[in-house]
Amino acid sequence: MWKNMGLTGKIIVAMVLGIILGLFINYSGLNTEGSFVNNYVTNGFLAIVGKLFVNSLKMLVVPLVLISLICGVCGIGDIRLLGRIGGKTFFIYMVTTALAITTAIGLGSLFGIGKGMQIETDAVFEAESAPPLIDVFSNIIPSNPISAMANGDMLSIIFFAMLIGISILMVGKPAKGLVQSLELINEVILKMVTIIMNLAPYGVFALLTKAMAELGLDLIWSLLGYVAVLVGALFFHFFVTMMVILKLTSGLSVKTFLAKMREVQIFAFSTSSSNATIPITLRAVTKRMGVSNSVASFTIPFGATINMDGTAIMQGTATIFIANLYGVQLGVTGYLTVILMSVLASIGTAGVPGVGLIMLSMVFAQVGLPIEGIGLILGVDRILDMLRTAVNVGGDAAVTVIVAKSEGEMDLAVYNDPDAGAKEMFDGHIDADSERELSAVFHDGVMGSEYDDIKRG
Repeated sequence: MWKNMGLTGKIIVAMVLGIILGLFINYSGLNTEGSFVNNYVTNGFLAIVGKLFVNSLKMLVVPLVLISLICGVCGIGDIRLLGRIGGKTFFIYMVTTALAITTAIGLGSLFGIGKGMQIETDAVFEAESAPPLIDVFSNIIPSNPISAMANGDMLSIIFFAMLIGISILMVGKPAKGLVQSLELINEVILKMVTIIMNLAPYGVFALLTKAMAELGLDLIWSLLGYVAVLVGALFFHFFVTMMVILKLTSGLSVKTFLAKMREVQIFAFSTSSSNATIPITLRAVTKRMGVSNSVASFTIPFGATINMDGTAIMQGTATIFIANLYGVQLGVTGYLTVILMSVLASIGTAGVPGVGLIMLSMVFAQVGLPIEGIGLILGVDRILDMLRTAVNVGGDAAVTVIVAKSEGEMDLAVYNDPDAGAKEMFDGHIDADSERELSAVFHDGVMGSEYDDIKRG
């Protein structure tokens, strides 16, 4: 039965089993500190498997973004068109982030979360310093591209890849062989993504079992109002706000989009990392939704870097919660400050570890809330971070589809076909589309008989 089940079904089964087993370990007391289960199962075997899975995804992020974006820029072929796509993408990302935090503030104020509550916690949050905005913009141009790749500085990598792509366009016809080689490398990296995706059920199971075994649900009940409003705001923003925007701006089927995003969001939920999910998101929007690589290779990594709708919602909800808890009146000016700071911080803290909490500390400091209040929500942040990441990734894909549709860089037949790309997403074989791409690369006999070898292999 397991062998005949599709990858989506396997992931869902693994997710449910992981949650059930994790909660059992937590409530049975098996995970007490120093116990066998704690040392060798939760923080041993499961931690290793989960870490290996996340690392395997992160391993491909930099080469995939670099090569795919270079190919994408070359595919656009017009530098002016590239500027238009970039400006349009940036504007939509900023607008959706502003709408996200406005939704969170509105719901938090409506339900008055935090008023009259008394919560005691030993958790302490020590705010890390976020980089000054001037440093963020100046560091977009890397002084050392190799160092930027090693550190995973996405904005720097994006700039460097675009510069290479633009330079190749300016060289023109003599660079044709280089472009063909880069496209082949890109295809090889995507096949590596396919291999790793087949290991997803085991990684998802390990990650969720460990998370539930350590966290349980007790703290969630004591912060039920905060959790409920935050989850409600996340669902409302993605399933209502983003889907309305998608429908109005592109006219595409919302049902089809949600169905094709299911696997991607499960990955995002499990890994809690937009960057780690980039390979899967890029694969889904190009192979399953028909977006051209020239658009997706720019908008997806760019969105994973600056588009933080889910994180912005957390900031808005947490700000209202802590303000009510400490009896601080923010007023209209305070709310507007929170919205503005969150939108700017989504750029300013790009690539910084613990980005959500760092952004939140910046917002708290700006509106005069005690940063110590973040310690109250630390316990539930790990679980909620999974949902935030799923919303972030969903927003990246939605904006990508909107931009591609507006630029005519989308195959509508692929988007409307419910089975398009499904098989190629999850097996290791070369399908008809990939065969045509390889044929286009090798049609001049560049690599001679190697093409036949690849087909047979």
